[in-house]
Amino acid sequence: MSEHELDARGLLCPMPVIRAQSAVAKLAPGDTLVVHATDPGALHDIPAWCRVHGHHIVATAREGREIVITIGVGTGQSG
Repeated sequence: MSEHELDARGLLCPMPVIRAQSAVAKLAPGDTLVVHATDPGALHDIPAWCRVHGHHIVATAREGREIVITIGVGTGQSG
C-alpha cells in the first residue's frame, strides 16, 4: 500500500474527477490518492464517482481555498 498525490488545483469540473480517475487507474487496491483541488464541486463529484466505481473516501478537509480529498483505492468494482 502506498500514498500518491494529485494536484488538481485550478481545474474546474469535471477535470478534478477525470484526473482522479486517470490516477486511480494506475494504482493498486489498498493504495491511497490524496487529491488537492480548488473547485468546490470536487467535494461532491469525487465521492459520487468513488461510490459508483468501488472506491471510498478516507478523509476530506478544507485548508483555505484548497480542498483535500483522500481516496482509498478499491477493486474498481461497485458493491
